[in-house]
Amino acid sequence: MGLADLGRIDEVIHGRMRLGIMVYLADADSADFTELKTVLEATQGNLSVHLKKLEEAGYVAIVKSFVNNKPLTRVSITGEGRKAFAAYLDAIAALIGGRDQ
Repeated sequence: MGLADLGRIDEVIHGRMRLGIMVYLADADSADFTELKTVLEATQGNLSVHLKKLEEAGYVAIVKSFVNNKPLTRVSITGEGRKAFAAYLDAIAALIGGRDQ
């Protein structure tokens, strides 16, 4: 379809760090904060900002708890996040001519 598909690109997902988070969670379903920080080679502050943006969009759920008196932050992709990610992939594919729309 071409350039008309640019409007279908979800800006919340499209950032490099947020895209990395979504790719990882689409496969793993959930991950703890430290795992994501390591895999994405992110700083704590940078990862926190991007997770908050995804959470505000409803694409991830964040649960904070304690394990052995240490904080544990667990991030999971939501159903809405899976749908948005699939739509994002379809839009990218249409943009580069990979799928018939």
